[in-house]
Amino acid sequence: MDHLRYAGLSFEAQRTAFLDIVSGDPLIAETLSRTRALALPDWLVVSGALYNSVWNHLTGKPPGYGIKDVDLFYFDDGDLSYEAEDAVIRRAAKHFEGLTLPVEVRNQARVHLWYPQKFGQPCPRYASASESVSHFASKTHAVGVRFDGDGQLELVAPFGLDDVFSFRITPNRVMDNQKTHEAKGQRARECWPEIGVVPW
Repeated sequence: MDHLRYAGLSFEAQRTAFLDIVSGDPLIAETLSRTRALALPDWLVVSGALYNSVWNHLTGKPPGYGIKDVDLFYFDDGDLSYEAEDAVIRRAAKHFEGLTLPVEVRNQARVHLWYPQKFGQPCPRYASASESVSHFASKTHAVGVRFDGDGQLELVAPFGLDDVFSFRITPNRVMDNQKTHEAKGQRARECWPEIGVVPW
């Protein structure tokens, strides 16, 4: 099986392949369908569940292999209280009951409020769910999908998709996230030995 068959192709070819693979994954398809019905503002299913599904597809592994949870971002700066986000998280927990994997829901309008305490450094105040994706520790992980107003899958990939299809985890040095980059790279290599990790 040629797991690198999409590496080096045009962005448009990679975009088509990426969306075909994730929409064909039963877990992702069900999550996206339920998320659309949840109708959160400026939502995005992001990161691991997406690129891991692509790696599973390209290496012949079963759907869900190596995936811990599904990360769901939304952006609502109308109420930045913990209580408002917690209410959404609890509503989502009921909405996603019965899914194989837990869905982690986070309001990206609030990240700058708790990030410094958790990670010991400041975080910019994001203006959208998409903007936060561009601050992930590794460029490879900066992917998100959602349905647009016409029901078509829309891709957010600020650094493109060649790292994903090249099985290469590349650092994103916009913030000091070396530890996260290295930890995620090591974990990914345990599941998919085909992966190479670019040093920080």
